[in-house]
Amino acid sequence: MKQRLQAFDIINIVVLLIVSVACLYPFVYMLAVSLSDKIAIAKGEVWLWPVNFNLDNYRYVFEDGRVMKGYRNTILYVVLGTSTSLILTALGAYALSKKTMVFQKQIMLMIVFTMFFGGGMIPTFLVVKSLGLVNTIWAMVLPGAIGTWNLLIMRTFFSGLPSELEESGKIDGLSEIGIFFRIVLPLSKPVLATIGLYYAVGIWNNFMGPLLYLRSQSLFPLQVFLRNIVLSGELMNGEASASSDLQIVGDALKFATILVSTLPILCVYPFIQKYFVKGALIGSVKG
Repeated sequence: MKQRLQAFDIINIVVLLIVSVACLYPFVYMLAVSLSDKIAIAKGEVWLWPVNFNLDNYRYVFEDGRVMKGYRNTILYVVLGTSTSLILTALGAYALSKKTMVFQKQIMLMIVFTMFFGGGMIPTFLVVKSLGLVNTIWAMVLPGAIGTWNLLIMRTFFSGLPSELEESGKIDGLSEIGIFFRIVLPLSKPVLATIGLYYAVGIWNNFMGPLLYLRSQSLFPLQVFLRNIVLSGELMNGEASASSDLQIVGDALKFATILVSTLPILCVYPFIQKYFVKGALIGSVKG
């Protein structure tokens, strides 16, 4: 039996190592290319380590006004959108976790229905337009403010909290809102961190929404600028391609832009990793 377990552990480790290498290799390769000299890139000498280390590609990225403007807009959308989504999802999930809620089962059926059937892109756009949200910041926040799956996970988490806590709050004179903010939310850090990460990553990577709802370039998030840069292979500064001493390889510039746009999410994840698995499992397993 021990031999079987050891064999399984070895196979499991090998498979996970292969998967890890497959996931990490694109980032390592992009980092190496983006930090290498243009001549070495053109000759195909770059593989896993930068050749003739330089930061020209990143200098071009940060000097381009679109990238920094996109960063500001994206951070605004992520902070505002994630906060709004967490508040609305938590309030809805807490109410739906109460079995004494009027028409609770019927409302849950209607919410679950939206997981399988949706209006589609055009009806959604018409709703957003009719509400006057087109070409506004709120077009990036409100249309996807509540995710059905996230709502169900959080509702299940709240359902598993001891009812004695709420009863003690009522004895102390707290209202339902007071119980929610003073007792329930402080105990819900794992699920809040998990759902918050889901929302933040979704908003950070969203580029279809801006293409549909935004018209002004001053409101475009980073992902739209990144898409344009990757498709064109050029930055707005024409000097980078006109001057011989500033010429760079297009792929290196694209890789540098991709890494710059990905870095913030990668930096945030380690700080909430301890909550991630716990929050997802508690919200999914408990009935």
